[in-house]
Amino acid sequence: MTAKDVRVTRPTCVVILAAGEGTRMRSARPKPLRHLCGRPMVTYVLDAAMHDEVRATVVVVGSGASWVENTLKERERADAHLTFVEQIEQLGTGHAVSVALPTVIDEIGDTDGDVLILPGDTPLLRHATVGALLARHRESQAALTVLTAFVDNPFGYGRMIYAKDGSVARIVEERDASDDEKEIDEVNTSIMVVRESLLGPALRLIGRQNSQNEYYLTDLVSQLHDAGHLTSSMVLEDSSEATGVNDRAQLAEAEAVLRQRINESWMRSGVTMWDPSHTYIDADVQIEPDVSLLPGTVLKGRCVIERGAQIGPNAMLTDCHVGKNAVLGTVEATEATVGDDALVKSFVVIGKGSHVGSGDVIASFDFHTR
Repeated sequence: MTAKDVRVTRPTCVVILAAGEGTRMRSARPKPLRHLCGRPMVTYVLDAAMHDEVRATVVVVGSGASWVENTLKERERADAHLTFVEQIEQLGTGHAVSVALPTVIDEIGDTDGDVLILPGDTPLLRHATVGALLARHRESQAALTVLTAFVDNPFGYGRMIYAKDGSVARIVEERDASDDEKEIDEVNTSIMVVRESLLGPALRLIGRQNSQNEYYLTDLVSQLHDAGHLTSSMVLEDSSEATGVNDRAQLAEAEAVLRQRINESWMRSGVTMWDPSHTYIDADVQIEPDVSLLPGTVLKGRCVIERGAQIGPNAMLTDCHVGKNAVLGTVEATEATVGDDALVKSFVVIGKGSHVGSGDVIASFDFHTR
């Protein structure tokens, strides 16, 4: 085994920033809990962050803190170790990480590890991308590695400023950038990995001398670079992965991307979709091979569809179990069970919690409550 074959690992703690109010959503529901494909937005970020070396995840909450905490506890993965800290006063992203830091130190322990910092509103971020970022950070032995992207319209993003040696010198926010700096099209994604032993000292040096009077997390870069530490970057191949969701238009755009990913994954697993652009499958649905989904089919919640079933067109099932080779037309059902080889014709409503037996035939315009 060569040196290149040895994967560098260090104990890692994840910090997810989920304290923002999300005022542009114009909703009482906290932004991290807005649903995409049947799941709260922040759960996609949690999934992307779950890697073998991650010891714990600290979620920084603020607006709707109890709501966010209770929701995530209900959905907590068996391999996740979630801790919640509240950012009572909103003083910026740097302040949010400072609030999380004591918990991070407790979780990592005496061994110097890494801290992976992720915004809670980037549901398109892929698990593989986070893995590549962690690997790049460790192999380069950097103090900090930031994920960047090239975008056609960089307005609103922090711009990447490099030193002559190729290291990242600083990140300048839109409101503080000069006209020349605003022309830069490589931007900060707000996703970074930092050595835990350097994070606290650098955070303590960050000030609020900027247009928003906030503690910018991005100022970590200049603090560490100016102190002589290696500060590096990794460019995203697909810049859409780091797209933040701030309003309902962006929410719909992100959901469209997630639905396309979900549909492509199921088709590659042996599921037939007559019209993928008009087939809607939530993230927690389970489908076996040789299932056929006709246009307009909507599978919500935790549906389970067994091998050979055919559903649609224009069926809507929520938390249902459909048996092998069952055929359902234009059917609406919630928390129902349909047995193997059953036939439920179009324009049938299956009552909540009802059971259609194996081989049963349910006629059109029926309301089945058995």
